[in-house]
Amino acid sequence: MIKKFDKKDEETGSGSNPFQHLEKSAVLQEARIFNETPINPRRCLHILTKILYLLNQGEHFGTTEATEAFFAMTRLFQSNDQTLRRMCYLTIKEMANISEDVIIVTSSLTKDMTGKEDVYRGPAIRALCRITDGTMLQAIERYMKQAIVDKVPSVSSSALVSSLHMMKISYDVVKRWINEAQEAASSDNIMVQYHALGLLYHLRKNDRLAVSKMLNKFTKSGLKSQFAYCMLIRIASRLLKESEEGHESPLFDFIESCLRNKHEMVIYEAASAIIHLPNCTPRELAPAVSVLQLFCSSPKPVLRYAAVRTLNKVAMKHPSAVTACNLDLENLITDSNRSIATLAITTLLKTGSESSVDRLMKQISSFVSEISDEFKVVVVQAISALCQKYPRKHTVMMTFLSNMLRDDGGFEYKRAIVDCIISIIEENPESKESGLAHLCEFIEDCEHTVLATKILHLLGKEGPRTPSPSKYIRFIFNRVVLENEAVRAAAVSALAKFGAQNESLLPSILVLLQRCMMDSDDEVRDRATFYLNVLQQRQIALNAAYIFNGLTVSVPGMEKALHQYTLEPSDKPFDMKTVPLATAPIFEQKAEIALVASKPEKVAPSRHDIFQEQLAAIPEFKSLGPLFKSSEPVQLTEAETEYFVCCTKHVFTNHMVFQFDCTNTLNDQLLERVTVQMEPSDAYDVIRSIPAASLSYNQPGMCYTLVRLPQDDPTAVACTFSCTMKFTVRDCNPNTGVPEDDGYDDEYVLEDLEVTVSDHIQKVLKPNFAAAWEEVGDDFEKEETFALSSIKTLDEAVGNIIKFLGMQPCERSDKVPENKNSHTLYLAGVYRGGYDVLVRSRLALGDGVTMQGNFTSRISNSLTLSCLTFCMEFLFFVILYEVAVMAALARLCNIHLMLGLTPTLVISFMFL
Repeated sequence: MIKKFDKKDEETGSGSNPFQHLEKSAVLQEARIFNETPINPRRCLHILTKILYLLNQGEHFGTTEATEAFFAMTRLFQSNDQTLRRMCYLTIKEMANISEDVIIVTSSLTKDMTGKEDVYRGPAIRALCRITDGTMLQAIERYMKQAIVDKVPSVSSSALVSSLHMMKISYDVVKRWINEAQEAASSDNIMVQYHALGLLYHLRKNDRLAVSKMLNKFTKSGLKSQFAYCMLIRIASRLLKESEEGHESPLFDFIESCLRNKHEMVIYEAASAIIHLPNCTPRELAPAVSVLQLFCSSPKPVLRYAAVRTLNKVAMKHPSAVTACNLDLENLITDSNRSIATLAITTLLKTGSESSVDRLMKQISSFVSEISDEFKVVVVQAISALCQKYPRKHTVMMTFLSNMLRDDGGFEYKRAIVDCIISIIEENPESKESGLAHLCEFIEDCEHTVLATKILHLLGKEGPRTPSPSKYIRFIFNRVVLENEAVRAAAVSALAKFGAQNESLLPSILVLLQRCMMDSDDEVRDRATFYLNVLQQRQIALNAAYIFNGLTVSVPGMEKALHQYTLEPSDKPFDMKTVPLATAPIFEQKAEIALVASKPEKVAPSRHDIFQEQLAAIPEFKSLGPLFKSSEPVQLTEAETEYFVCCTKHVFTNHMVFQFDCTNTLNDQLLERVTVQMEPSDAYDVIRSIPAASLSYNQPGMCYTLVRLPQDDPTAVACTFSCTMKFTVRDCNPNTGVPEDDGYDDEYVLEDLEVTVSDHIQKVLKPNFAAAWEEVGDDFEKEETFALSSIKTLDEAVGNIIKFLGMQPCERSDKVPENKNSHTLYLAGVYRGGYDVLVRSRLALGDGVTMQGNFTSRISNSLTLSCLTFCMEFLFFVILYEVAVMAALARLCNIHLMLGLTPTLVISFMFL
């Protein structure tokens, strides 16, 4: 019997779960009473509840013990107790996959399914369909058809929902029930109509025409179920997103008409569908925003929450469309539900004017301490977006954020604030000192190692460039004295950057590093010793290479390469050029913070690692060496054609592998021995093609083409390939997929594929570009001036240069400040083979662009003149011809590589 608990137990929480300490063996022992006569329904109910509890808690039941308990439970069908019978149905559903011979209850379930007791029929149908496989489904097909059109709503709904599940087992059998489902769709019961519509859609969802006809039928005839209306809106919305008709379609008119429905859920579903349609204009959004505005003043909290949450999403893309709701949103700031108040204030932050920022900040301060950390994060993210919109208000926001930073909160909350302050510092140079001061105060009492090390890294990067860098030394060295090993190591690295960039501070930094050499942790001592020796050399090149910029390789990739080097004994030293480059700067890898906490996920392999492993498994590619770079996929066919092909270019030191991902969209053909024949327009040499064995209908496959890069002509880097897909066709039955014995050869012409210089350059971030530039020096420098009139804005010039070169912008130089007539763009990259490339572009805007090219390199004077000629050719074509751009830069890079000189190439562009 279930123990009864008094009011005291409920208040204290003691004994709130009577099944908390259940043991599986004891429960299975109790299950023996199922065999007793007469059956005690109350005791059996209690034991079945225990079994279900254990199953739902993840307790593992062995096949033998589960089967024994299942067979004992089948004896309970002799009882006429309704509650016990329905509990048996639940147990059958839960134990169907872990017990053997569960079909033994088929006859009992079929009897209940076709019986006169309506209370048994629905649950019996659900349990029977759970234990039925594809071979048995036809035996109960007649019963299922009758149940779908049954006059009892619970029976009809059970049959419809079970049919949805049975589609996964035997689609063809369930498809024969479509007439009964159509009849059920005209039912007066709201749930039966909803479930029938769901079954009809899933039966037809692969046939766009059939879905369109179904929509037209129901939109004209109307529905009685608000749930069915919601589903119909979602289907219509999905079709609108896939079609090209856009908002001129009758489907859009139907969704808009649902805004006038009498049911609130239908109105909200229609408004949400309109808002999520792509390319919606403010005029088209207006009706949806209007109904959401009405919901904002609803007495029901759920409607207010739904409305303000949806308006918050609209404000991200169309803030002007939500401006009309600002008064209603301000009224929600004082809402008793703090979730609604938070969403209201964050929406206002996105839609408000610059003059309203101060007032909104005061209102946030009044309730921010009352909301949970998850919603505090949402507020911080909204403030970050507002600061980008109104940079002149950074002082108000910085003060507010610093106050929030002092409050209690979890890691995600503190991280959001720190990230926001860092973004303000990066976007607004005038806020740097105040922002760094707030962060220095925070790390004095910071319990999160990740945040402390992140702030120390920022101090090492930005602190030396401030007018008074010495004031940050105390905060940094305090971390060496007071914090754990990871923070102490980060503090040592930050100190080294101060010493490398500020000559006046170097003696003091050297003394502090000598103290750090006595640290108890190996990592801290090793860093201190290393940095001390580098700084004592007083060489700019060493500081740039080992303190400012560090390694540009992937750390997991280097770990794998070193491990592989230890497994294969060799007399040659380890070559860093075999290590893949870090493909994305750390500060760009921003993850969205969810409102619901999630478990930490394992680090997924990078795209580069996946391709490296995939290509290494092909014998023909094993000797190519390490993979340097993989491009983004390029489509070679239109999306609606019979064959869909896209290409990914994999670049190695002396070779290039073209990976063709092919999909056959014809269900009456089987393609075999699929290859892509490539004809180059330049000195590229096609070595071999590796075919895809077969391409079935809608089953993707891959084929490869290996190409040797030009060695004799270093200027031949850019190239255009004409591509033709060749294959053997075997006609097949569209229904069964069985191909005919005979086939015939055929081919399909693809679009041309271009290889550009950007395919040969990997983006690399240089945190301190000036130090990297000084490391090269200016021993050899030539200048030339060009007058170009094609560029009208600095943003256009910056965008063109980045696009043409495919290099990494450094120090946020890709963002041109507003109302500026001059700008400097810094780009960094590595050319295949491991050769650094740096670009400095100084732009000044007038009537046109006067461009002065400055080329510098560690090569002799005569060769500099030759390279400068190519540099000037590149500069002239950078605006006019994209292909000429790639060829000219290719010549620059390859002349350098061909001569076997110092592996550093620097190009400077000065636009005056």
